[in-house]
Amino acid sequence: MAARPFTDAPVSIDNKTATGILQYKGIPNTVQPVLLQLPAINNTVFALSFNAKLRSLNTAQFPASVPLKVDRHLFYTIGLGCFKIIISTPREYLPQISQTALQHLSITLVHQSLPTLAVGTKQGTRLSKLAFNSTVELVVQDTNLLTVESHPFDLHGYNFFVVGTGVGNFDPKKDPAKYNLVDPPERNTIGVPAGGWVAMRFRADNPGVWFMHCHLELHTCWGLKTAFIVENGKDSDHSVLPPPTDLPPC
Repeated sequence: MAARPFTDAPVSIDNKTATGILQYKGIPNTVQPVLLQLPAINNTVFALSFNAKLRSLNTAQFPASVPLKVDRHLFYTIGLGCFKIIISTPREYLPQISQTALQHLSITLVHQSLPTLAVGTKQGTRLSKLAFNSTVELVVQDTNLLTVESHPFDLHGYNFFVVGTGVGNFDPKKDPAKYNLVDPPERNTIGVPAGGWVAMRFRADNPGVWFMHCHLELHTCWGLKTAFIVENGKDSDHSVLPPPTDLPPC
């Protein structure tokens, strides 16, 4: 077995190859394995092709319950500009965060509406608010402001189905027809390809304030992070508990 990093950005990385040998019982030591021929470190076509082959089991024991009807369509663009990361989305999806939600939120959030230039980004607390048990489709589009780079995105509180991915700009008229709604992989973290897009679907059945961020820690510190506010359900079993009485103030 062999593994090494993949990179699609002009940055320096630790380009070492990790290898391991799994020896079955009864196989003599004279049988020597042959080292795998790994693709080039920047072979984007191979990496995307490999990821596209991933599937869920979609069996009776492990069903792939992909939402087929979508209640909420969201489109986020991400990009590296002026040494800041921005997240943008249509403003009508961004209600002001409530004081109740702030009681449950102990992280600093950064949001910026889509600018005409990659300058003047601002901090804020505008978040996407989702109705309880609604179905959501989120398309994350990587943009090329200063340089392109893939970003591993993590959504807390949920698994989601990766129903589509591609290179270039997402086409809302053509690309959804190519979605895999039968057995897409179920993840909580997904790599948004450099200059490409990823489409994911999930059901918002876990109330609370849920962090979504790039797993490159430096990018998270720069502001590549946001959150979803998922509203409470109709009963206490599907609602966020109130803060404990001994919760220290910020």
